[in-house]
Amino acid sequence: MSMTAFVFPGQGSQRVGMADVLRQECPQLYAERFAAAEEILRIPLAELCREGPAETLRAMPVTQPAVFLTSVVTYEMLRERGIEPDVVAGHSLGEFAAMVAAGVLEWTDGLRLVRLRGELMESVNRTVPGSMGAVVGVAVGELERLCAQARTETGEVVEIANHNDHRQYVVSGHVDGVARLLELAAGAGAERVLTLEVGGSAHCSLLSGIEAEFAQALAGVTLRDPASEVVSAVTAAPVRSAREAAECLRRQFTSRVLWADTVLRLADGGVGRFVEVGPGKALSRLCARLCPEAEVHRTNDAARLGRLYAAAGVTTRDGAAADGSAPGSGHGTAAAGPVPGPVRG
Repeated sequence: MSMTAFVFPGQGSQRVGMADVLRQECPQLYAERFAAAEEILRIPLAELCREGPAETLRAMPVTQPAVFLTSVVTYEMLRERGIEPDVVAGHSLGEFAAMVAAGVLEWTDGLRLVRLRGELMESVNRTVPGSMGAVVGVAVGELERLCAQARTETGEVVEIANHNDHRQYVVSGHVDGVARLLELAAGAGAERVLTLEVGGSAHCSLLSGIEAEFAQALAGVTLRDPASEVVSAVTAAPVRSAREAAECLRRQFTSRVLWADTVLRLADGGVGRFVEVGPGKALSRLCARLCPEAEVHRTNDAARLGRLYAAAGVTTRDGAAADGSAPGSGHGTAAAGPVPGPVRG
């Protein structure tokens, strides 16, 4: 039988109402975890996830713990239903939830770390305004050349931040550098270019100055060797030790997200079912594009969650048989379809 990978989304998957499915499906677990998180962080995460406003929810020090917590609670809910992964991975911020799932991090430590991560990234953007943009349909070698040209012309940083699938890349850097790169990419025949509304840069050299402070915070947290397999999107390789885990989490600030390589590594290792665990939908779409023969699910609403339960042969919360289509029927599986929305930090 093929293996199951749980993949955890990053920043950009947040939305008002993002944890509503958890309030409905596992109200006690939801209440316990969100109450504990609010006690730790002293911010009203449950209210912000439920009611917004969206602008507040987009702020990095709020977005990052909100997405992390929603993903971790979703993971715990699936485990309570008997749905277990063979391997886990996360896209950028999502790698923290993956480390929790693999037994590397306690969820409370992960929560504190992602809050600090958001604060540090926001602090960089206040002093060095940055931007991110998406480019679809330009080969990576050509995009590297265009980034170099934009740097030469503007004197500013612009680098490839994410390699999301065979055709979609995200670039990051100074505002003017990113803007010029998008102009050059459009002129070079890109199918689509757009500026992302993320409030700053990520996964580029502009963030090198905050690595040391975050490394110090990591050193103060207990990390364990993985108890189950976890593949890092920093290296597109398995994480074998607590030391390697800390290095991957630290390197996220300036390293490219190798999501396409990570998904293909999982597929080559025997994964035939991908489950996006948390509030997002972009990763499931990317997995479907990269591995069109795979069964792909997401968990961000009750209907799709029910289809996952049916495919996995588990029961619903009230004990009734899950009503959904069998695996391979196409129901509950993300179609390759249009190019998915860009995924960032």
